[in-house]
Amino acid sequence: MLGNQLQCMHNKYSYNYYKEIFKNTTKPFAFVDLDLLDENIRDLKNRAGSKKIRIASKSIRCRTIIDRIFETDKQFEGVMCYSAEEALWLSDLGYDNLLIGYPTSDIQQIEALGNEIKNGKIIYLMIDDEEHLKRINAIGLKLSVKMPVCIDVDMSSDFPGLHFGVWRSNLRTSLAVENIVKQSFNYEYISIIGLMGYEAQIAGLVDAQKEQKLKSFFVRQLKKSSIHELCKRRKESIEKIKNLGIELKLVNGGGTGSLESTREENAVTEVTIGSGFFNSHLFDNYTLFKHKPAACFAVEVVRIPKKGLATCLGGGYIASGGTGNEKQPLPYLPEGLKLTQNEGAGEVQTPLIDLKEELSIGDPVFFRHSKAGELCERFNELYLISNGEIVSVEKTYRGEGMCFL
Repeated sequence: MLGNQLQCMHNKYSYNYYKEIFKNTTKPFAFVDLDLLDENIRDLKNRAGSKKIRIASKSIRCRTIIDRIFETDKQFEGVMCYSAEEALWLSDLGYDNLLIGYPTSDIQQIEALGNEIKNGKIIYLMIDDEEHLKRINAIGLKLSVKMPVCIDVDMSSDFPGLHFGVWRSNLRTSLAVENIVKQSFNYEYISIIGLMGYEAQIAGLVDAQKEQKLKSFFVRQLKKSSIHELCKRRKESIEKIKNLGIELKLVNGGGTGSLESTREENAVTEVTIGSGFFNSHLFDNYTLFKHKPAACFAVEVVRIPKKGLATCLGGGYIASGGTGNEKQPLPYLPEGLKLTQNEGAGEVQTPLIDLKEELSIGDPVFFRHSKAGELCERFNELYLISNGEIVSVEKTYRGEGMCFL
């Protein structure tokens, strides 16, 4: 009896473990291993230190999972939405404390948000330009409601010949932040309540790729220099805002890959976490942390074109962003499979190099998506599993008929 239990423990999270769970499930499908998700939740909470944690919904896109995270600990507080439409939908469903991570210029959406705010909902609009202030203020005037906004300050770094970061806000200095605050004083229905700075080059850039050791070394050095600069920029921006008579309610920063540095900034009141919950494969190669692969999808082997090759039906779920092999899904289980160079992960078929010749027609192959939430744009449902069995089947945003971007 004990031997059987030990054998089961040894095989947990193996190919045969998942194959047995889904032996009667039609492919393709996506699933979340709740045991691994819960482990990631605990680890991420520990990495965040004492900071409040805002959940980045774009990296989850399933309300059942979002709710599960909230239920684990009061340290998880609020949602960072990725569009105004999503915020309106979540607000209508009863969610509150919604920070829209990107600017909204659509007047009808701003008005709908204004009505939610007027009815007592806590929703923060993002701004980094006076044009944003004009549009939001016009709706505030129309509805006779103060519109709470959060300033997005750029957190990238410029080194000689290199822009280290992403192109987000045009507010790249504390002086630029000070100027837009001064501009806001001309708009009666604007209320500045927060500052956000997303250090994408720290949070979302891998720094421990085994096959690119030299590049990873330089990335780590650039990160160190950038962290010092952006901490100073954030602190100076907050001081300038305070000197203008504004006490910020929230200062948001960070992401899954930058928690160790962002949590050390006293001025930051909350960090945002998204991808770390599912731990898509882009987050495998970081120096400071390792999370568990909690979300996967499965496709079916339908051909054996020759010895050492197995071809699956579908599988070409490519991630957004700059193109590269890292944006392809990663063959996960069984171990040792590789995509072919010429075809990669295809729209209707994905050939795999199977040197161990383990696969037969009808077998599942489990993949990990490159980006966490984008997996849910491909599937209407997620199978939730725990302790070796399917415990429920839950709808994704797509399954609820929602497609925001």
